[in-house]
Amino acid sequence: MKQSLTFLLVSLVVFFSCKENTLGAPEDLNESQENSNSTPKNIILLIGDGMGISQITAGMYRNGNKLELERCNTIGLIKTNSKKELITDSSAGATAFATGKKTRNGMISQAMEDSTNYKTFVEYAEENKKATGIVVTSTVTHATPACFYAHYPRRYDANEAISEQFVNSGVDVLIGGGKKYFETRKDGRNLLQELTEKGYTIPDTLTSNFDTKEIFKLAYLYSPTQPGKRVFSEGDEAPSRGPILPLATQKAIDVLKKDTNGFFLLVEGSQIDWGGHNNDSEYIINEMLDFNESIKIALDYADQNGETLVIITADHETGGYAIIEGELDGSSLTVGFSTKHHSASMIPVFAYGKGAKNFSGIYDNTQIFYKMMEAFGNDLTK
Repeated sequence: MKQSLTFLLVSLVVFFSCKENTLGAPEDLNESQENSNSTPKNIILLIGDGMGISQITAGMYRNGNKLELERCNTIGLIKTNSKKELITDSSAGATAFATGKKTRNGMISQAMEDSTNYKTFVEYAEENKKATGIVVTSTVTHATPACFYAHYPRRYDANEAISEQFVNSGVDVLIGGGKKYFETRKDGRNLLQELTEKGYTIPDTLTSNFDTKEIFKLAYLYSPTQPGKRVFSEGDEAPSRGPILPLATQKAIDVLKKDTNGFFLLVEGSQIDWGGHNNDSEYIINEMLDFNESIKIALDYADQNGETLVIITADHETGGYAIIEGELDGSSLTVGFSTKHHSASMIPVFAYGKGAKNFSGIYDNTQIFYKMMEAFGNDLTK
């Protein structure tokens, strides 16, 4: 009898302790959103180009052993191969995300066999009267952003052809590099002027106090071609880009959230990949920290809004990056690289907010598209 009573008392203590910890946990709101059967009104897809587990880990240790993506309770893994190659490039990887279909490396949302256009997630979103936006730290005609609004058989030497397709894409917000391909073109067209005539605001600068209240369409191209990298440490070269990605992420949300039908926003930390190609660990870490600031803005908005799904992933890993040893605070890391190109490693997917639970597990990169379509209530897999 005494043993039974003791067992009962211990069980009650454990029960109420667990209940108190669960009910008091700060992630309750996110967990309730994840488990909700209702569809999100908005989707924010954040792609860290070239971002594998080691890139995330290096950024985490440098940032005081924490990153914003640790707020996500749902984590999955994606397989990244393209249609014919084990190792994907950014265009085939982004085509998989944007269309749910595999293609050959180098192709922008087209079929490998006959260059037939694959319909993109942005095109579906536009058909469903949702606002759409693209924010990147590369040119806006680079492989990843291009695959969401354009179609072309090759990614290289196609900047003017791809930028021309943007004019009629319907995308409401475009922020990145590549002003040259819109303004000083070989064909003499000024696409920025054409966008102005279509109702876009084309600012000369973007600052924290830039007022978006009366803006419903925004195009800001902040460098002639590829933007410079982000530098944080004192004593390093002066930063040639600054915190444009988090600022642009916030401004894009401010513009897009006015749409009563909801929105889709693509945000890419493009230059994590370039650090990997250069086998430059500091470059990778700085770009990870920059991307981390944008992730915070997206997750904070999801918390505030309650109707937003946030997905954080990468198209592939770059550099075969590995951390060999170092200091716990990340101030000194000994690293190694196995290649100057992409690798075939599986890539993590982090999801947060309404509908996030659907992104757990191991699956092909094409499933990102179908899971986003299902989240918006239009399941193309059936």
